[in-house]
Amino acid sequence: MKTITAKEFDDKFDNNEDISEYLDFSKSVKLKDFNQLKTNTKKVNVDFPEWVIQALDQEAKKIGVTRQSIIKVWIAERLKAETDHSHAS
Repeated sequence: MKTITAKEFDDKFDNNEDISEYLDFSKSVKLKDFNQLKTNTKKVNVDFPEWVIQALDQEAKKIGVTRQSIIKVWIAERLKAETDHSHAS
């Protein structure tokens, strides 16, 4: 996989150039799997200690997503891993 700066990547993307050689598809999610995350949503409230919120915000900022997004992805990844693990047993 080739590497370039974030600015070069953004410029190529903005100019509708092919950026696939700069992407790591090994952790990509199939659209149908992603859509399963979005369907039949239900709002929940969860209380976290302040240090957890600060850590979540740091990680979210680092990868350029919202706190809510990182929580959703991390929980979904963990649940999938648990499901895969219990099916393997």
